[in-house]
Amino acid sequence: MGNELTKIQTAVNFLKEKIAHTPSIAIILGTGLGKLIDEIKIALTIDYKDIPHFPVSTVESHAGKLIIGTIGEKRVIAMQGRFHFYEGYSMQEVVFPVRVLKLLGVQKLLISNASGCLNPEWKKGTLLLINDHINLQTDNPLRGKNIDELGPRFPDMSCPYNTDLNTLFRKKAQLLNIDLHEGVYVSVPGPNLETRAEYKFLRLIGADAVGMSTVPEVIAANHMNLPCAAISVLTDECNPLSLTATSLEEIIKVANETEPQLARLFVEVIKELA
Repeated sequence: MGNELTKIQTAVNFLKEKIAHTPSIAIILGTGLGKLIDEIKIALTIDYKDIPHFPVSTVESHAGKLIIGTIGEKRVIAMQGRFHFYEGYSMQEVVFPVRVLKLLGVQKLLISNASGCLNPEWKKGTLLLINDHINLQTDNPLRGKNIDELGPRFPDMSCPYNTDLNTLFRKKAQLLNIDLHEGVYVSVPGPNLETRAEYKFLRLIGADAVGMSTVPEVIAANHMNLPCAAISVLTDECNPLSLTATSLEEIIKVANETEPQLARLFVEVIKELA
């Protein structure tokens, strides 16, 4: 794991040489949600492939760029595209960028994703504020020898999503008249979508939405004591009693249609962050 820390530090040093001012807020943009970049006054763009040891996104809807700039007066750094376990990456690779961002000096992490709606009372095209999660991924980013310089061997996960950040998201959603649900996200390995029986099972164990990302990054952030919050765009309805076939194209279409709400919400939250 000493080698892993060396890789992280090498990437951090590379970025410090490129970035004039340390960003205080990091944003991870999920499937079909890359247009939030339009809200950033961009100072610098760096391709993932140019950053030492950085993975490269293999998913069509993930651009694979690090965007540095400002939203209002706040310095931000945005990941335009993230990494998934199903792409074949190890969990260490999936969370590598989060660890780099923390050591770069980022103080808060805001995450977005697209997810399937398990709660039958909600509709696709709306937003979910994640207040807890269930991890059904088949690996964990903290498995193996602990990197003591990053955090403790057994990090507490009693409140993985920062209470103050979630309160601010609720407040801004209300002011913007945005319908913001709140509930539990379950992360599964993917890449296939779920069967009727699996959707029923996930609902029975307490999940409101299902996706294939976010939880590894949140675990890594909590390990490093990096406050985080996450918003899901609910892109398809996963009621096993009325299930219809869907596709990535349809999911991205709903994500793109809902994105203006997400962008407005993120912008207003970021402007108020200390």
